[in-house]
Amino acid sequence: MDKEIRFFDFEVRAERDEEHGSYISGRAIVFDQATDLGFCDEIVDNGALDETDMKDVRLLINHNTDMVPLARSRNNNANSTMQLSVVPNGGLDFRANLDTENNADARSLYSAVGRGDITGMSFMFSVDKDSWDNVDSDHPTRHVRSIRKILEVSACTFPAYAQTSIQTRGLSDALDSAKESLESEKAKRKKIEEVRAKNANLLEVLKCTK
Repeated sequence: MDKEIRFFDFEVRAERDEEHGSYISGRAIVFDQATDLGFCDEIVDNGALDETDMKDVRLLINHNTDMVPLARSRNNNANSTMQLSVVPNGGLDFRANLDTENNADARSLYSAVGRGDITGMSFMFSVDKDSWDNVDSDHPTRHVRSIRKILEVSACTFPAYAQTSIQTRGLSDALDSAKESLESEKAKRKKIEEVRAKNANLLEVLKCTK
């Protein structure tokens, strides 16, 4: 399963109430908004999460899979420490309850979000279906039609700057899948054109033999 990572600079809020204690909330995925990946633009289409596997999703910081998860959504039930909500025409919203009393990382994240030092989110996912526009241009557009699985969402230190070193380490491998998809689409379209040209030539030959 090819895993990809995307970064967004959205508003993430740190709040507290009697029912949930300390929690952060925001949007981890946005629909119908172009993101520049360098070699192409990418758009997660509205409806891309309709059949997505979100049975077990963790909250991390900067995709650090070695850390203890700060929250977790299991079947998105009411007892999970993270709740996920797909908003039509919007994206994927989340609310994560943080154990700021017993977990130093949770305290640090809650403080950083509250102070505005961390403002963005990212998610790790695998694509089920995609399509391309303007394939032969210098900057085509990829539409993510359907996401197969979301593995985790992360609060990000540098959400809007994919060229920074902390993101490049993850993006280098993550974007390979998108590039492979583009090359596959180009090869498929080239083959279709070759078949059309061959059929056109065959029709000309048939016309001449009549």
